[in-house]
Amino acid sequence: MKALITGASSGIGREMAKYLSSKGIDLVLVARDEAKLEDTKKEIKTNVEIITMDLSKKENCLSLYEQVKDIDILINNAGFGVFGEFTETDLETEINMIDTNITALHILTKLYLQDMKKKNSGYILNVASIAAFIPGPLMAAYYSTKSYVLNLTKGIYEELRHEKSEVKISCLCPGPTRTNFLPTAGVKFNTKLATAEYVAKYAIDKMFKGKLVVIPTLKIKTVMFLSKIIPHKIIARFTYIIQEGRR
Repeated sequence: MKALITGASSGIGREMAKYLSSKGIDLVLVARDEAKLEDTKKEIKTNVEIITMDLSKKENCLSLYEQVKDIDILINNAGFGVFGEFTETDLETEINMIDTNITALHILTKLYLQDMKKKNSGYILNVASIAAFIPGPLMAAYYSTKSYVLNLTKGIYEELRHEKSEVKISCLCPGPTRTNFLPTAGVKFNTKLATAEYVAKYAIDKMFKGKLVVIPTLKIKTVMFLSKIIPHKIIARFTYIIQEGRR
């Protein structure tokens, strides 16, 4: 088997690469940071190809698809967040985030899913967040991108189920995890964070079982449950208070 992982240079993506390699799966690892990709490559036991690429650019996504064919697993992990008041955050940075978190994922999912459906086999794991379930004041655009990822995945899942396809698609929704994401987004957490290794292994295991929404910890499962019964206007107020304390 062969897996393509975006955002594979650090954090959850890197741990997913190591875990899949331990299962004997060959890898194609994609990220912007070549040096970190090379470091990841040193920890891989199976065949591995690294591709340094900025997936916020549509043409690069199309080029990646042309370069890498016949994969069995697609993991869309590339993404980042922007913290701050919506009227004050930098527009170009947010557009770049939207292109990375949404557009790149959309393109790669569509192209590789078309191939997988023809073979009637394959796995796709889209990485969203707990942010997908609730409104996110002070990270409004980021939360919205993750809602897109979750709902896109759910829609595709039902299409595949209706067609009785053997292709499996899942969406990982982790909570705060000990990765480079938080410093990049400019967010601080004082609570205990899940490890990237735990989240990665849990997600991969659930992906192979065909689980639609993958939630790694009980705390995040509780948040998801509360998001269904508490009005989002109230959730937004509490989220704002929590986010403001992380400045």
